[in-house]
Amino acid sequence: MAIQWFPGHMATAKREIRAVMPSVSLVIEVLDARIPFSSENPLVAGLRGTRPCIQILNKCDLADPELTAAWLRRIEQTPGVHAFAHHSRQSGLLAQVMGIVRTFEPPLRARPLVAMILGIPNVGKSTIINALAGRTLAKVSNRPAITQRQQRINVGLELTLLDTPGFLWPKLSPVSCAYRLAVTGALADRVVDYADLAVFALRFLAEHYPGRVGAFYGVDALPADPTAAMEAIARRRGHLGKGGIVDVQRVAETVIRDLRAGAFGPISLERPPG
Repeated sequence: MAIQWFPGHMATAKREIRAVMPSVSLVIEVLDARIPFSSENPLVAGLRGTRPCIQILNKCDLADPELTAAWLRRIEQTPGVHAFAHHSRQSGLLAQVMGIVRTFEPPLRARPLVAMILGIPNVGKSTIINALAGRTLAKVSNRPAITQRQQRINVGLELTLLDTPGFLWPKLSPVSCAYRLAVTGALADRVVDYADLAVFALRFLAEHYPGRVGAFYGVDALPADPTAAMEAIARRRGHLGKGGIVDVQRVAETVIRDLRAGAFGPISLERPPG
């Protein structure tokens, strides 16, 4: 099933970002550490031009640490881009960002430094902004498309942030990329089919993290076939309808909710090429 989601405010956000970009010295792009490739908006490189970029692999506590390290090594090979991993319980984010800024050649001398925060929906931009500011300024939610207009935020004397709405790109491809975005909650639930997402997720987990799902749900020898696996989980959790028929929607929502919450342990849904 093809998955697409590009509401009108995202098209507006792109135009507004392009208009204000000349006043920006630094781009901070927030990625989901579980899907660094799929959560990197391909439009950002064109929008930022030659400006330096810091990519923050957020939610790294939910991601496979070995794969996060591999992704960081790969990203650091991109000219003009620096990267590090972060999660919401870490402190010292502002010092880390400004430490990287001081390594730029040529140096960014303007103070306050104007940095634009970019990222897809529900990647944790508001959490990053609050961590940089050291106080709650931006609304945090686990639903996509919360911020729908630009906001200017002063962070002491060193840094001014331009917060922007999370925006995607018009055609989500390949299909696997769209599914990874949907599984991690970057797309509105109304445009996805949970049964399809659960099949996609369980197939991936059976290949790369065998045993994690079965161990969590207490299912011995969880079937490799995703449909059979959902049935086994449903019977274990009591997600059944009349006559003992599996409630596919309910068990699919359970699997996706638990995956998003990190119930199966730290998991990355894609690996760097090579």
